[in-house]
Amino acid sequence: MDVAELTWVSALVGIGLLTGVTTVLFGFGGGFVAVPVVVWADAALGGDAMRVATATSALVMVVNAGFATAVTPRRVLVGLRDSRALLLLLAVGAVVGALATRLVPGAVVRWAFVGYVALTVVDLLLRPGFLRPRAPSQASDDASGDVPGDAPVSVPGDNPRPLPALLGAPVGAVAAFLGVGGSVMTVPALRRAGHTMHVATALANPLTLVIALPAAAVSLGGAGLATAPDAHLLGLVDPVAAAALLLGALPVIAVLRRRPPRIPDRIHAWTYIGLLAVVAVAMLLSGGQA
Repeated sequence: MDVAELTWVSALVGIGLLTGVTTVLFGFGGGFVAVPVVVWADAALGGDAMRVATATSALVMVVNAGFATAVTPRRVLVGLRDSRALLLLLAVGAVVGALATRLVPGAVVRWAFVGYVALTVVDLLLRPGFLRPRAPSQASDDASGDVPGDAPVSVPGDNPRPLPALLGAPVGAVAAFLGVGGSVMTVPALRRAGHTMHVATALANPLTLVIALPAAAVSLGGAGLATAPDAHLLGLVDPVAAAALLLGALPVIAVLRRRPPRIPDRIHAWTYIGLLAVVAVAMLLSGGQA
């Protein structure tokens, strides 16, 4: 390994530290950080860099989200009880999304990634329920007119609602197609269902795992790039980039799950939005050109 390659791998390990932080604190599983980073690392592949990035991201998310789920307390995971239909549809949608990525030009996936993240930021800022979530009981009272619209917001998490199973297929398909794991959709949905940011981001990891597993299997099981037959890929996955990212991420996940930082709920929510905005800008500046 020459100096340039060593520098490249070292940078990926360092960025892997960040994916560990985002996995624990924001439920991202590494996807939103890994995609622009791998696009940058594999810029020599041109328009195919985005396809490799989404595939590599899926593998990284399987390991990160799986490990994070394994060390999450059972009292938190019980929030997904009675969610078998949702989990099944997430997996089915993920297969469809991963297959679609093989058929669509990388530039389309890249711009869809940027557009989706940007729209999500706007939605979280403008639509009620994320920055100042209402407890489910209060939301029903407001709907019946018993509580004035400017009444104090209850603390979320007392009696959260389950996520609708019908969300599974579209969330799984979009998440696998973009390589994001679904947390950008599931965390806001869990938040608006009445969960705190701490619980919503923790529950996003098992949901990400369900999406990333079939997506990674599709990415690893198929043929590599016809336009770059000499690229050192496993299917569409860059194994060196994945290994470097995981080397940085897994120790951080272990430490933060054991001793999670105490972050006020509102600051946690604002930081989540800020990170999404940073990732969108990073993708715009990355080297994944069509």
